[in-house]
Amino acid sequence: MSKIKNDPYAALRIKEFNIFLLVRFALIFGWSMQFIVIEWQVYALTKDPLSLGIIGLMEIIPALGMALFAGHIVDQREKRNLLAICIAAFSLISFGLFWITSDAVEESWSKTTILYAIYGLVFFGGFLRSFFGPTIFSLVALIVPKKIYPNAATWNSSTWQMARVLGVGFAGFSISWIGVHWSLCIVFGLVMFSLLVLFKIEKKPILNPNIGEPMVKSLKEGVNFVFKTKAVLGALTLDMVSVLFGGAVALLAIFAQDILKVGPQGFGILVAAPSVGAFLTMLITAYIPISKNAGMKLLFAIFGFGVCIIVFGLSSTFWISVVALFFSGVTDGVSMVIRQTILQLKTPDHMRGRVSSVNSMFVGSSNELGAFESGVTAKLMGTATAVVFGGTMTLITVVTTALVSPTFRKLDLTKDIEAHEAEE
Repeated sequence: MSKIKNDPYAALRIKEFNIFLLVRFALIFGWSMQFIVIEWQVYALTKDPLSLGIIGLMEIIPALGMALFAGHIVDQREKRNLLAICIAAFSLISFGLFWITSDAVEESWSKTTILYAIYGLVFFGGFLRSFFGPTIFSLVALIVPKKIYPNAATWNSSTWQMARVLGVGFAGFSISWIGVHWSLCIVFGLVMFSLLVLFKIEKKPILNPNIGEPMVKSLKEGVNFVFKTKAVLGALTLDMVSVLFGGAVALLAIFAQDILKVGPQGFGILVAAPSVGAFLTMLITAYIPISKNAGMKLLFAIFGFGVCIIVFGLSSTFWISVVALFFSGVTDGVSMVIRQTILQLKTPDHMRGRVSSVNSMFVGSSNELGAFESGVTAKLMGTATAVVFGGTMTLITVVTTALVSPTFRKLDLTKDIEAHEAEE
């Protein structure tokens, strides 16, 4: 075994990876902040909960519709410059939102016009979202050596989690301190900062040998790879199911107000608990490698996630609920790092864009569908029963996967890492 393999800071010793993390932190912080500010503004305009659901719908439709095509384009293009184009386009959205929330616009435009303008910009953002994931996934693989992919996945996921938590939290304070308009100005500033910093990363080679390949053939190749590679398909399926049926987060406002009766402060603690658990776990995995017996560890992690969701659904005590959500984040943090490592190690360089696009379809759709599933089952079964049902379905899926896929159960990534070390 080489020393770098056991070095918890291996990826952080690469200058371009640190720059990449800074770019990603600024983007995710700004994106998370923008989402909260937009929700606040839309509800202030409409006072209609359905309008908040439309925000998600406006984003997910183009994101899913363009996902496979975006993957094809990403595999055909240079990644640094493609990410720069995506960020530049995102800056137009951020500036547009900043502008239409100004006093001058609010005085001259009707509320309905402003609302539709916001929806239009969100729709454009969903289109960009289909490109961001595959481009970022592909760029990381060109920055760090394959032998330290697990370590890079840990720091990459930790940065994403920290930026998301801080972005959401800061948005609430920012709205209170400086209002919606200037909060969106901060978002625009963060996006422009990330764009400028990105150019400190060198342009990367295009590793796809089939430049100019017909799109239909390219898309078919990407989808076939995912469904034929059991490790990748198993990781994506488990991820999709855990998000789809474990969507307790979508119902936290109901728990805070009607079941636990803890008010807005308690609601904030409930929302933060899983993210804190996930973030701490991701930092620990930098010191404790989890590549050995990765298949079983992933199965146990998602099984533990399902148990935590069930405990949360059954609890009527606030701190038990907080602890259950915290450990749901812990288990989700483990599974997130393993899933990212599987995808990075098992995906050929020339197919990263397409495979990441399929991943975004699995995960992206399951987030929105998970919220929808939670809402429907809560309406039919009751809130607590719906959460327990979701956790139970997660457990059933994990057990089924373990029984029907011994190959996935025996998955060990150490051999893949050793093979890449030998190559280098």
